[in-house]
Amino acid sequence: MNPTPQQVVDRMLETDVFSRWLGIKVLELHEGYSKTSMTVRDEMMNGLGVAHGGIAFSLADSTFAFACNNRNQLSLALDTSINFLKPVMSGDVLTAEAKEVHNGRSTGLYHITVWNQNGQQVAAFKGICFRSQKKVIE
Repeated sequence: MNPTPQQVVDRMLETDVFSRWLGIKVLELHEGYSKTSMTVRDEMMNGLGVAHGGIAFSLADSTFAFACNNRNQLSLALDTSINFLKPVMSGDVLTAEAKEVHNGRSTGLYHITVWNQNGQQVAAFKGICFRSQKKVIE
């Protein structure tokens, strides 16, 4: 029996200490799709008083990973890029949604949108993954 997308992501989160440190909550999952959220904390601010760009990137990257691995085919980032559209501040609640654009045998393409609690898009992320022949859950 194949594991569900939720079981795969739960397994990933067991050892994903960084996503847990970020405080990422998984809101919704289905094959090739994930939606997450997190609250930005003071220790995530940079020297200019806004969230370090790595915070929005990391939320998008984890959301990407949950979407591209949740069919239980171990997939790794091959290429990623992000556009920062608005500053992120301490206390902001960010939501990220990963949508599968292409599900190939050896690669996948995903677009991840990140927005704040006011519905303003703060980042646009694109991820391409490489699909291995391994399983997340054997």
